Amino acid sequence: MKSFRATLRILLGATIGLVVIGVIVRATESGMGCPDWPLCYGQIIPPTTDSGDVIAYKAWLEWIHRAIAAVIGLIVLAVVFIALRNLKGRRSLQGASIALLALVLFQAWLGRQTVLESNSGASVTAHLASAMAFVGLQIWMLARSGYDETLAGIRRASGSVVAPIVAAGAIYALLLFGSNVTGTDTGLLYPDWPLMGGTLFPPITELSTPMILHRYATAIVALILISALWIVRREQGSPAHVRQLLTYATVVFAVQCVIGAVQIFTKLAPWTQTLHVALATMIWILTVAAASIALLEGRSAGRSLAGEVERVPQTRRETLVAYIALTKPRIVELLLITTVPAMLLAAQGFPPLTLIAATLVGGSLSAASANVFNCIIDADIDAQMARTAARPLVTGRISVGAALLFASTLGVASFIFLALTTTIMAAFISLLAIAFYVLIYTLILKRSTPQNIVIGGAAGALPPVIGWAAVTGDISLVPVLLFALVFYWTPPHFWALALRIGSDYAAAGVPMLPVTAGPAETARQIWLYTILLVAMSLMLWAVAGMGLVYLAVAVIGGGIFLLRAWRLRSDVLGDGLLRGATRLYRFSISYLTLIFAAIAIDSILPR
Repeated sequence: MKSFRATLRILLGATIGLVVIGVIVRATESGMGCPDWPLCYGQIIPPTTDSGDVIAYKAWLEWIHRAIAAVIGLIVLAVVFIALRNLKGRRSLQGASIALLALVLFQAWLGRQTVLESNSGASVTAHLASAMAFVGLQIWMLARSGYDETLAGIRRASGSVVAPIVAAGAIYALLLFGSNVTGTDTGLLYPDWPLMGGTLFPPITELSTPMILHRYATAIVALILISALWIVRREQGSPAHVRQLLTYATVVFAVQCVIGAVQIFTKLAPWTQTLHVALATMIWILTVAAASIALLEGRSAGRSLAGEVERVPQTRRETLVAYIALTKPRIVELLLITTVPAMLLAAQGFPPLTLIAATLVGGSLSAASANVFNCIIDADIDAQMARTAARPLVTGRISVGAALLFASTLGVASFIFLALTTTIMAAFISLLAIAFYVLIYTLILKRSTPQNIVIGGAAGALPPVIGWAAVTGDISLVPVLLFALVFYWTPPHFWALALRIGSDYAAAGVPMLPVTAGPAETARQIWLYTILLVAMSLMLWAVAGMGLVYLAVAVIGGGIFLLRAWRLRSDVLGDGLLRGATRLYRFSISYLTLIFAAIAIDSILPR
């Protein structure tokens, strides 16, 4: 094992060096220093003097980059050889070593394509994405080699496990946003920092989108990283190494932001670009290490929590049904109701059906990922509530480890799919929705404040914004109002449900408003939020220029909603609490469906 770990460390050092050299190549515009591949101007050794189109130092920089890549390939072969020869019985490490070899071969092919495509933006981003995946796998292997081959199944994925995983995913996405800026040569589009052309909200165009998104994403990911650190540090029994690694990552991230500003003020001086990517790689390594150790510590027999649910034998069909149940399909369906009408409104008609289909698929994957993470984190309280006691993680139909892999895969797939098939803006918002729902709502707010659903409802209000961004690639006042419409709809809808099952939340110790403030105050809050909801619906009509169909639905539907919310205040004081809450809950779903259907109809009707 010592030789295996030593070789892995050499590989990691060489890979970091290769990434740094790659930035130097890019910063000095030496990427096409050798315009052919794998030779350089038809030679094994590049030219040593300038002549014609040949610039010797650029050719040598590119050649050194390729040479180090070739050495890395040989080191990977050594890793595979040692794993297969010396690590008998360590199938996890042997399999990872073979995956490492497959990745380095794929990376070599991507390097060739980057040259042949003259460093196109897409090829540069894909090249970095593959390189960071290669680095991440090495970190996982180093962490995994420190634990026994046989580990207990993870019994509960608390915040100290989930938060580092979400943080690592957010950092990876941010790396791709940064690479997209490099690939599109828009790094100096705005000569100021932190403002962009003197404002925080510059016009979003095809040219400006990469840089604007990178800066917005940096701010959002900073909050995600800080939230993850806070969650891990506050949780009793969280692994010390995970806390330390996330702390280091947060500090380096702060330094990285400063270097990002220095890049602008030095007009992208090569040393700033090199340092920027080196620090980004270091943050990625730290967060992947934190996520890996958190997961492995959770699986470690010595740190597993008692009370593991016995797995239930089941057929493949039953397993498939259980996985689908984890995604909470009814909630996903409700979220998608708001997506398509927003797309029609953005397009003022029907956008391409392929775009609608892609947005629905990507949005479904995103919502499903967030819901599975929610089920994982809330498995303990789900077991105490009659409404959720039959969920797959509670009954043992799905293991926590399998659910974690499922949730992570769905999240990565949603981001990549939306980025490739719609717009990078839509992909970014989907990432934000997952992170907000998992970290802010589920891990921070849900068990700590009765206002959990008010703030946490922001995640569920983002699908119409995703739909709008998928069509236009930007965000304006209209999608913000669509967001606000769903945002103000969420408390009356959810609190009506909470009134019905308040005893469940009380038993589970979740401070929902009916539990902490009582039915009367909850009904009053529902009434107030319903007023805001109806006002927002009318504001949308005025700002978006909606037609008579929408206005009729907004007025009539809003009037009925207000009437039922007012009646609920009387119901909770008498003996009709359950009946009134049930009626309002069901009507709220109908209201959301009808008002977004009206948006869709008005969008396709001729003006």
